Amino acid sequence: MRELDIAAMRAEYGGEPDLTESWLADGWEPLVRRWLEDAVTSGIAEPNAMVLATVELTDEGPRPYSRTVLCKDLSPAGVIFYTHHDSAKGSQLAAVPYASATFVWPALAHQIHLRGAVHPVPDDVTIEYWRSRPRSSRLGAWASQQSRPVGSRAELDGLLADVTARFEDVEDIPVPPRWGGYRLCPEVVEFWQGRRSRLHNRIRVRLDDNGETLAVERLQP
Repeated sequence: MRELDIAAMRAEYGGEPDLTESWLADGWEPLVRRWLEDAVTSGIAEPNAMVLATVELTDEGPRPYSRTVLCKDLSPAGVIFYTHHDSAKGSQLAAVPYASATFVWPALAHQIHLRGAVHPVPDDVTIEYWRSRPRSSRLGAWASQQSRPVGSRAELDGLLADVTARFEDVEDIPVPPRWGGYRLCPEVVEFWQGRRSRLHNRIRVRLDDNGETLAVERLQP
């Protein structure tokens, strides 16, 4: 195998107009939506993927815990994702209801980072989204005890087969117990745009408890 020179890996950014504070004149959400639409137009796989970081409380103290989830709604109130409430992320959010989420689109030299309080969404919001999911995804949610150990792939496939048989004659598969959505309500939103010589553009938006802009400030890269 060829030895990788990881230290030498780098990309040169630049090309589009510089990100400025004026791009946030209408608030943070329109720019998030614009950059997300750019990612969709560019054909980026899973453009709504975001890295969600929560806090795991251990005997040795709090520890960061991150994974990739899909953003399933975007509004001025925040971003929504779905999971099992008793999964690792659900249990961690029950103990420490704060998180960060980061969208990364390297091909566009764009990143967006949000952090703030996280709240379960109302049941009607969860039900509306659940009904939009393909049947296979609904069955998968029922089959998986998310974040729990499983003996083998065959055992996991067996769980899916059992659930598939259970709901064979059920057209409208219900929402599983302990499954639902969470909304991250940002206190801070940071936009990152790659630039030449590593002098990247970073614009941070600070928000109050009502989601109104308190400050827009440029950060050194």
